[in-house]
Amino acid sequence: MIILGIDPGIAIVGYGVVEYKNSRFRVIDYGAVTTPAHTDVTTRLDMVYRGIDTIIKNYNIDEVGIEELFFNKNVKTAITVAQARGVTLLACRHNNIPVYEYTPLQVKQGVCGYGRADKAQVQKMVTSFLNLKKVPKPDDVADALAIAICHAHANRLEKTLSNIRKY
Repeated sequence: MIILGIDPGIAIVGYGVVEYKNSRFRVIDYGAVTTPAHTDVTTRLDMVYRGIDTIIKNYNIDEVGIEELFFNKNVKTAITVAQARGVTLLACRHNNIPVYEYTPLQVKQGVCGYGRADKAQVQKMVTSFLNLKKVPKPDDVADALAIAICHAHANRLEKTLSNIRKY
């Protein structure tokens, strides 16, 4: 299964493409879709949409894991991030890719086994799971890879439970 993990944003959308097969991970690609500051929001949203659409098409993505939006103190920032998340979801929909959403707590639980793990712990586990030489930067990219790992683990658990229910 080819999984695209996405950490949504308006300036930086972190992404990680991993293959999960036989309980093993293989990194295919990771990076960020970036948009320049001081550019009108519609242009930035178009850049996010096109970037995610290109990634989906280039890697034949099977499923997408994306972080749920959590509200911060800056309402203006929250709205623009929500808009960027919306065009990201639209790109997935236009490509008929199923999307699964995870809270930051679920991602930490899925990667570290502890929902209150700090960023450094998550980054260390991402680096270990994916056999990387160093922590991916910027942080949004490491977060996207963590979301992909979380989705792989959640998907495996769901399939295991589904098989148990059949008996």
